[in-house]
Amino acid sequence: MTGKVDLHVHTLASDGKYSPADLVALASRKGLGLLGITDHDTVSGLPAAIEAAQAFPDLKIVPGVEISTHAPGSEVHVLGYFIDTANRELLEQLAALGDSRHDRAKAMVDKLRELGLDITLERVQEIAGDGSIGRPHIAEALMEKGYVSSFQEVFTKYIGQGGPAYVDRIKLTPQQAVELIVRSGGLPVLAHPSYINDLETVVAGLAGKGLAGLEVHYKDYTDQTRIDMSVLASKYKLIATGGSDFHGIDESMEVMLGGARVPRECGENLIRVALERGIKLPSWLEAGI
Repeated sequence: MTGKVDLHVHTLASDGKYSPADLVALASRKGLGLLGITDHDTVSGLPAAIEAAQAFPDLKIVPGVEISTHAPGSEVHVLGYFIDTANRELLEQLAALGDSRHDRAKAMVDKLRELGLDITLERVQEIAGDGSIGRPHIAEALMEKGYVSSFQEVFTKYIGQGGPAYVDRIKLTPQQAVELIVRSGGLPVLAHPSYINDLETVVAGLAGKGLAGLEVHYKDYTDQTRIDMSVLASKYKLIATGGSDFHGIDESMEVMLGGARVPRECGENLIRVALERGIKLPSWLEAGI
């Protein structure tokens, strides 16, 4: 395989800025060889991304999804790679999560308005377009009005967990998400694990349920955090993956697409474990990378 690896990025199908085709073109310009499209609770952006990648033979797409779940004390996000995007159970569950996202956005906007911040759900939906509505769209609406100056400030002040306008929503448990991904022919990986409360308990509980990996090389993790996550992954015989979690909403604050320093062997090991588990790979990856 040649080129950089980024296994965790978002398009406007969920809460990213770029269309799937534009994101693929950007990834090619940034020198990526392997790109994981992992929109939140939707796979609707994958067909366009896969079609666009045909124009860039050095860039291979890993189809994926990021499923939002909840464990005591923290949100837990589970990445699913190589899922069958036509799987009925998966699509029904993702649709239910999408409905929950809309209800949550409405409740958050209502809370923000009670705090004196004059934004509307209609404007948030306009920003989201045809994609699944999410907190980054609310953040963009607040920045547009000048109430805050950065994506990070919105989450810290208002809509991060524990903030005055934060609203929880219906979620699966991490185990339910892992098992759903496995039943959908996919490979489950725990996203940004260092943010999870009582992490080792969560990992230990999921390791026997089909969890395949941990996102060791995440975004702007320090070297020490990467070492700590790598040690934990090795303890439970999980592979290391990684990605930038790039959205493109506030590029002045984000780690850029392909900028998470993900070793190439992360992509190679993802393919290897998928093959070992008998997972059907897309045709462009059947020969490996």
